[in-house]
Amino acid sequence: MTYYRPIPCHDAARPAGALPLAGGWLWFDRVEVLRRGAAPALIAAADLPPDVAERLSAPRGAFAGLAMDRPRLMGILNVTPDSFSDGGQFLAPEAALRQGREMAGAGAEIIDVGGESTRPGAVLVPEGEEIARTAPVIAALRAGGIETAISIDTRKAAVAEAALNAGASFVNDVSAFTFDAGLKPVVAGAGAPICLMHAQGTPQTMQADPRYEDVLLDVYDFLAEKLAEAEAAGIPRERIMVDPGIGFGKTLEHNLTLIRGLSLFHGLGCPILLGVSRKKFIGTIGGEQDAARRAPGSVAVALAGVAQGAQVLRVHDVWETRQALSLWRSVTVGM
Repeated sequence: MTYYRPIPCHDAARPAGALPLAGGWLWFDRVEVLRRGAAPALIAAADLPPDVAERLSAPRGAFAGLAMDRPRLMGILNVTPDSFSDGGQFLAPEAALRQGREMAGAGAEIIDVGGESTRPGAVLVPEGEEIARTAPVIAALRAGGIETAISIDTRKAAVAEAALNAGASFVNDVSAFTFDAGLKPVVAGAGAPICLMHAQGTPQTMQADPRYEDVLLDVYDFLAEKLAEAEAAGIPRERIMVDPGIGFGKTLEHNLTLIRGLSLFHGLGCPILLGVSRKKFIGTIGGEQDAARRAPGSVAVALAGVAQGAQVLRVHDVWETRQALSLWRSVTVGM
């Protein structure tokens, strides 16, 4: 199989014939051609097969009501006692509502509500408990006038169904349907968008010596397979976003390889979500053990993702990322 990774650029001196990357703020005129067991090669964008050029350059449709023509921020709202960075802080309903409102006011265009930690070593939460943590918070946010898109971060069909009924806009499944096959018909029946993420193993096992033949191509193939399964289940590609799953069954070097090669995933024809906020590799490289103090490194990696064309950034530090993104856009692409 041949893979095509566009080389993203944002310089104002854009050559004639350059193509827009996913219809967004970047362009490309060269493409890295990748094949398993072969050395990479560079070709001109003009030499791409026409169907590949169209898939890499075509504008992505709106996702959950949000145009994908500029980067969007997803604020993390963990209503859990044990999330790696903010566990317990927003478990109380009033604290969760306050945080949701603050994130929306700071510029979050999506609020991602999760009731089960998926950090390395996390234990499974019974679905009834997960519903009790999440659905009332989503309903209260809606009742309080929050019109921001809301996603439910869950692997479970019953939790997703309760959240969608409470007012969630879409489902964010870190297992890409591998945990609960019943999630597919729930999403298809509701006509809801979904984000499909790659993970190797479960939260209990995923960091136990993860290995890949080629992490960039292996993750791409996994997501391509799950996209095909979703379409076969009645979920059209225009309602799907993909996430390479940074930190989910990956070493530090795996994470860096995926971020450097992130533009490859535009070949799937879907918006890309990048979630790196406060993760362990940022603390390792940046020399910070306290996850709550990793905002500067998180922002740096988020901007690297934007420079690869990632349309959605999942973050804890909404205001800091919003400010950095506004400056990046002003000094690079003038958006």
